[in-house]
Amino acid sequence: MSIEIGVDIGGTFTDVVCRRPGQPTRILKLPTTRDDPGVAVLAAVRRLDEMGALQGGQVSRFVHGTTVATNAVLERQGAKVGLLTTEGFRDVLEIGRQFRQALYEVCLHPETPGFLAPRAFRGEVAERIDAKGQIVTPLDETALLQAADDLVARGVQAIAIVFLFAFLNPVHERRAAALLRQRHPHIALSLSSEVDPAFREYERTAVTAFDAYIKPIVDGYLDRLQGGLAQAGVAAPLQIMQSRGGLAGAAVARERPVRLFLSGPAAGVMGACAIGAQDGVADLISIDIGGTTCDIALIEQGAPTIRTEGAIDGYPVRVSMIDINPIGAGGGSIAWLDGAGGLRVGPRSAGSEPGPACYGKGGQAATVTDASLLLGYLDPGYFAAGSVALQKDLARAVITNSVAKPLGLTEAQAALGIHRVLNSQMAEGIRAITVRRGHDPRGFTLVALGGAGPLHAIALAEELGIRRILVPPHPGVLSAQGLLDARVEHEVTMAFGHALAALSPPDLAQAYQGIDDQARSLIAREGLEPEACTVRHYADVCFVGQSHYLGVPVDLNGPDPIAGIYQTFLETHDRINGHRFEAPARIVNLRTVHRAPEAEASGSSAQPTAGDEIEKARRAVHLPGQHSAMEVAVLDRAAMTPGQRVIGPAIIEQADATTLLTSGWSALVAPSLTLILEQDA
Repeated sequence: MSIEIGVDIGGTFTDVVCRRPGQPTRILKLPTTRDDPGVAVLAAVRRLDEMGALQGGQVSRFVHGTTVATNAVLERQGAKVGLLTTEGFRDVLEIGRQFRQALYEVCLHPETPGFLAPRAFRGEVAERIDAKGQIVTPLDETALLQAADDLVARGVQAIAIVFLFAFLNPVHERRAAALLRQRHPHIALSLSSEVDPAFREYERTAVTAFDAYIKPIVDGYLDRLQGGLAQAGVAAPLQIMQSRGGLAGAAVARERPVRLFLSGPAAGVMGACAIGAQDGVADLISIDIGGTTCDIALIEQGAPTIRTEGAIDGYPVRVSMIDINPIGAGGGSIAWLDGAGGLRVGPRSAGSEPGPACYGKGGQAATVTDASLLLGYLDPGYFAAGSVALQKDLARAVITNSVAKPLGLTEAQAALGIHRVLNSQMAEGIRAITVRRGHDPRGFTLVALGGAGPLHAIALAEELGIRRILVPPHPGVLSAQGLLDARVEHEVTMAFGHALAALSPPDLAQAYQGIDDQARSLIAREGLEPEACTVRHYADVCFVGQSHYLGVPVDLNGPDPIAGIYQTFLETHDRINGHRFEAPARIVNLRTVHRAPEAEASGSSAQPTAGDEIEKARRAVHLPGQHSAMEVAVLDRAAMTPGQRVIGPAIIEQADATTLLTSGWSALVAPSLTLILEQDA
């Protein structure tokens, strides 16, 4: 009997989903081990074994969403990197672009990632390839080895190689890599022609340096994790979620770790897509509220928006990724007063260590979770299925001392204020990806996921005018479930500087053939049949003389692929930039995406027993707009059956999340066991 395990590591909790045919889905939430996230992963495997979830079966899939790559950058804990460039281009990483995020700040901060490779760790090599890919100056191999020896003597653990126009002709980068692997086999290497074979020197240099910065960290983490899984008897190949929402085997992920940024949040979005498809809803806003962050994404016609370039800690990273708007808001967000006495929430978080004050682990700051407990929304003995016992007296003490007394409020008013500030911040985050981009949020359905998503969903929907919310069967671990719903996917890019007017369909098809072959090779390495994959082609197009390009889909089988590219580009330009005009255009890059067929689901959610009593208790809670506490029913979601409708106010509890159903809203249990929350007309 095959068993599938999905594990997603968050800032506060590590979420686990275990599926097997014909049996209930098993879920776990364990505190994240910040020093080594893999410790919590292996602890989860042991816990599943103790629960009997792994008995009598074989683990066929083990899928993982990791924050290791992102955390290495945010915490500046990456490898010591050396950078080798073409002679005269040593400082590209430091110079960057003229664009500035904050023009009028008195104190300016660097907006280029110079920390990746300070100037003393950047070397130049005599070599030159021109803009047509022709060799002008041969590679000086002696100078290359001398520069590398100097970097190694300085203690570098990885070297990024970025030569001019290597995206057109990688011969010098490949020769340099061969020499360095022979001379210094213990040093990790990142080549720009492999990481980002596209024009724009600064962006290509930055993303290659980021790849080198995290490569030893990711490689060491995956080594330890795979070793631990093998010792635990898990023989299934390890798969990792990539930033654009597809899976890759651990071996391929090690080679291109820069594609693992936003690995965990991407899994949540893919899980939201699966929930929408299951319940027949194509236009969604997913909001994943965990302990540390809130990740927001727009889903149109069943698919998330994909960006060809993202940002990590404010720095550009030219990697395809799901368009996610992350903000520092979650259950562990700390409430504090600014210099003017105004109430603020986040972005600092208590995380899992020490966690909110109510955890009893030494936390001294008031958090959103403390406020939720004080308002009566959370059961102190059933938080995270009882794995974490909450102490209400500690929550009351920190909120009273840090918020209520300084502002002259009651405890309940202070706690409601914390919720209101947090909800306003998250609503503004939703507006950033909807209203500011020409979308009306009222035409979308909100998908609430994460441990705190269903608790805040109605407040967000009311502020934005959204009238329907989907709460998945296991919202608190939907990111882990999304890992199991995702497919293996590989993207290959190549620079292709050609004017559309001078391009013929056969030339275009031949160019795609080359990168399609590379993608098929990657799919084959995953043990899958390349011929069974779905293939999508894209092109980055701009007007001749224009600096920035737009990605458009390409139909090679259409009657006139070149004309189709041009018309699609004009329509995209009009939609995004608000205007279009007839002018010559050119292709900058070509991309192909090969996606494996959808795997057949191997598990199902637990079916409730008809006739079970759904009301488990009654509890006094403080609801927004109410002057005093009111007693509401606390319902057991596991006992709710399809077709059952609940009228608010009520609290719906389950092992991984709590849904707050306020007055004016009702909850209907769909056949899929999704809760559909709708506002009264």
